[in-house]
Parts: sequence; C-alpha cells; structure tokens
Amino acid sequence: MSTKFAALMVLHAAAMLSALTGAAQATEPTKVSEKTGMTSANLTLDEELSAVVNDNKHPLASLSVLAVRDGKVVYQQQFGNRFIDVANAANSKPANAETMYRIASISKLVTSLGVMKMVEAGKLKLDTDVGDYLGYKFRNPHFPNDKITLRMLMSHTSSLRDDAGYNFAEKIRLKDVLVPGGKLYEGAAESQTNSQTSGQKAWSKKGKPGALFSYCNLAWGVIGTVMERASGVRFDRLMQQLILHPMNLRGGFHPADMPCADVQNIATLYRKRSEINGKEVWDPSGPWIPQVDDFSAAPPAPRATTDYEIGSNGTLFGPQGSIRLSAPDLGKLMQMLMNDGKYHGKQILQKKTIDTMLAEQWKDNGKNQEENDEGGNNLFNAWGLGNQHFIDKSATKDGVGKGDRIAEAGGVTGVGHLGDAWGLTSAFIFNRKTKNGVIFLSGGPGFNPETTKGKYSAMYRYEERILDALYRRGVIGDAK
Repeated sequence: MSTKFAALMVLHAAAMLSALTGAAQATEPTKVSEKTGMTSANLTLDEELSAVVNDNKHPLASLSVLAVRDGKVVYQQQFGNRFIDVANAANSKPANAETMYRIASISKLVTSLGVMKMVEAGKLKLDTDVGDYLGYKFRNPHFPNDKITLRMLMSHTSSLRDDAGYNFAEKIRLKDVLVPGGKLYEGAAESQTNSQTSGQKAWSKKGKPGALFSYCNLAWGVIGTVMERASGVRFDRLMQQLILHPMNLRGGFHPADMPCADVQNIATLYRKRSEINGKEVWDPSGPWIPQVDDFSAAPPAPRATTDYEIGSNGTLFGPQGSIRLSAPDLGKLMQMLMNDGKYHGKQILQKKTIDTMLAEQWKDNGKNQEENDEGGNNLFNAWGLGNQHFIDKSATKDGVGKGDRIAEAGGVTGVGHLGDAWGLTSAFIFNRKTKNGVIFLSGGPGFNPETTKGKYSAMYRYEERILDALYRRGVIGDAK
C-alpha cells in the first residue's frame, strides 16, 4: 500500500469515527442543482445508488433507502419499479416514498416492539416459562428440566431450530407439532415451507435452552402465539393496536386487511429465477419473475381464519417476516428507538424498556453458536432482544468476505436487523448514541446473488455497496 493511499484511508476512517461519535465535522459548501433543487451530494449519492440498481450484470428490481444523521432524516430516495410489466414496460410502476415492502426478518424487530409493550403493561414477563402462557408444558425433550423463556426466544438461544418448518397452516396447532405425544410430533405436518415435516426436528440436541445461539424463525411463531394467549387478540390485529396505530404507520402483516390504495403501492418482489425439477435456475437475460405480493391480476386473498383458535398457532400471521412497511415508516421506528421510546412528543415505549430490548443478551465466544445455514460466516456476533448487534467484525477468506461490517472503511457499529427472503434483502441499522442510521429495502436481484459475495462482510456485494454509499454520502456527507 502506498503512503498516500494509506493516508487517505486513515482520513476516511477518521471521518467514519467522527460521524459515530458526533464530533463536529467541516463540510464544503453545498451547491444546489437549479434543475432538481437537490444538493450536489444528493446527486452524487443518487447516482451511486442508481448505478447499483441499474448495473447491467447485477440489476435490482427496485430499491428504497433512508439515512438518518443526528436523529434527523437527511436522505431518502427510491429507484426502479415496484411493479414490472414484462409485456409492456410503459405499464410498469416506479417505486415511491410510500411504497411498502414485505421486509422479511426486520419483522422480528417490529414484533419485538409489541412484546416489549406487553412487558411494560405487565401482561408478559421475559423470564417466565413460556409454557405458563401457552397452557401446556413447552420444553426441549432433550433437556426436559430447563424452562424456555421469551428472553431466550427473542435472542435465538431457546434451542428451537427451523428444521421442522416455521409457518404452519391454520388447521395445525403448535402444541401438536412441538410437544412430544402431539399427533404431528413424529408424523407429517403440512406447512407452507415444507411439504412434510416432523416436529421433533425442531429441537436441538446440542445445547440446552440458553446455552447456544441458533438463528430461528420458528421461535417467533411461538412468540406470536404467546402474545395471542396473553392478550386474547389475534397477532396481526394486536400489532396494529400496540405499535402501528399509535405511531400512525401504514401497512401490516397481511395485505387483505389494508386499504386498496395501500395494496396498490406494495412492491412486488422479483427474481430472474425459477424452480425446475426442484432446482433453482437463474436466467439473468430473462424476464423478471414475481415471487410474492403480485396483486396486478387479483387483490390479495383474505386470511383463512374462519376456524382459527387464537393462541394456537401464531406462525399463521408471519411474526418472523411478513409485515409490509415503507422505508419512511421504518425511519419513524428508528427515530423512536433513538429517542428513548419517544416519537413526535408521544412516549411509545419507556426508556428503560428500550434499554432492556437493546442490551446485549448473547455474544459469540467461539463455542456458543450452533452453526446453521445463516451462521458460520461471522455474520452473527452479538444479539439483543429481537435485534442484532453489529460489532464491525470483518475478514476475507479466499476472496470472500465474512463478518458484520457495515461500511468498508470500518469504525461503524450499531444495532438493528437484516432481512433476506423472496429475493428481497433489507437492512435496518442504527447507533443509539450518535443517532445515526441507515435503512434499505431492495425488491429482488436479476442475478444469482450467491455469485457476488461481499468483499469484507458476509453480506452480498450489492448490499455492501448500498450500505457503504449510504454511510459515506448520507450519514457522513452533506445530504440535507
């Protein structure tokens, strides 16, 4: 490395650190475009993100982003199309500020806000045996004497796994799947993620509850069920009462319950891939293929809940990944968390509740993580209650990145969540002390993302490009 280049990198890293610590930072005068009214920094960031979306070899269907500096939204923009008409491009619909996305696992963080609201109200306790709420003994059969708590479920240390599926049909009760002796514990249970599964596969043999981290979607189905049992209200409606309505957020866990105008502004998620004979086949030169939320031909079907018993199967409503929200509304949640639970003068959650939720519950020590499909690449290094802690870990092996680094120059830490499902990838990351943060929601790749691994993190390369640009030009730069 040349002396000049090394010096530039030091200056870049210092700028990152300055943004995190809130230190004063000099900026050059900002020029405003007469044509657009945007600052030159905005134009540069627009161009950089547009280049990611419109990359000839690695295009994205759409992208919605937001950057927060010192607690204020300083940049938000959208690129690409929320709906793509393959037959007639003129009928495609661009993404806009109100476009909602099915945000995948960031839903877990939103669900956690509902849990903490119930904890605040005394309806739930983090360290109570969840079996007390469910009304039956809920234990890992390999460790029958160890209780399982909400704290464990929310920090992915409950010893539950996803090997039995995590999204079960209305007629299935979790008790029948997960409790030994249940009619589906050893038999085949229909689910929306597995055609056949056995409930006993859901339990880890490698470590008792509280001992090992294993990222688990099923845990959030249990959490949703506990919330229903404690409230007597269906999960999706309960979340409207607890969080969405008090903060005046559009969206929800099922499009059929939304106003027609909002449904029309939900992004269809795409990939240029199909499944042939059970194998994933990508065709970057082919058409965009809808994965979920394509309501162009027919409105969303109503949720089949005619015979549903509240508190029997919270997986039905997708607490782990099915909420639809826009980037600006996620920005409101981020600002609320940054401001000790307050948003626009209204106390949504108490400061001590936020303290508890964001406090570290688990940290990797090299021996306490059960490797699974999303582990083993240093992406998960610490965890709170429904939120990942990004500790700025980075490594490269055989040209492939590992770790949770957010910005290429390093020096950026935070809490939040990532999402990855149906082609969408997403990120919600902020630093509570400095009140800086970034959000992105992408509508799906036109290429196999596995062929473009990250350079310095376990994320895909296009995710790295988006996050790094947002931090360099949005959080650090002048993007007012």
